[in-house]
Amino acid sequence: MTAKDFMQGCFITFEGIDGAGKSTHVGACVDWLRAQGETVVLSREPGGSPLAERLRELLLTEEMQPQTEALLAFAARSDHLHTLIRPALAAGQWVVCDRFTDSTFAYQGGGSDVDTAWLAQLEAQVQDGLQPVRTYLFDLPPEVAAARRAAVRSADRFEARALDYFERVRRAYQARVAADPERFCVLDATATPEQIGRWLQDDLVKVHRRWRERAASPTGAADQAGARPS
Repeated sequence: MTAKDFMQGCFITFEGIDGAGKSTHVGACVDWLRAQGETVVLSREPGGSPLAERLRELLLTEEMQPQTEALLAFAARSDHLHTLIRPALAAGQWVVCDRFTDSTFAYQGGGSDVDTAWLAQLEAQVQDGLQPVRTYLFDLPPEVAAARRAAVRSADRFEARALDYFERVRRAYQARVAADPERFCVLDATATPEQIGRWLQDDLVKVHRRWRERAASPTGAADQAGARPS
């Protein structure tokens, strides 16, 4: 089956370095979509399925080589896609995911210098062309993110890394945006939560309208994979 076979629903992801504040807005996105009458599945990565959650625990707590991190991330993603994401999309539901493949390119590819061509091969094999319709990237300087993290929680083994690591992560995210600008909506995460929420909802209205238009078209769900907000 191809990516289009699974895109009767709509797939949205949230990305950003740890401390960017994206998780604050994931719930608001889900609430808005449900208020429009949509069935929404909320998930996260690493994780999202029972097996993937077990792999998440390893990734966040055990020391390992960056290549091993990437392989575990894609192993978790493969199960997540098979168990949750693809069935939900096939049922016409919306899937909102806190992190997806962009995180692997940013953290392992950018932060840890894992070969991005190899990551792209894994991406192609695991995802079979499936990509989010919209990705919201919360962008801010790493030093600001570090201060926010320190104020609210103890660091896991990724969050404890040095600022230069997160500078590389941020640049890798920016490279992903440059490679696929129509998929991304970049949000200035230094703004107030209220302002970010307004920007997010303004764009989400466009994404939702475009999805509804595609769903009502004669070709219907077969076009959803390529749907982009106008």
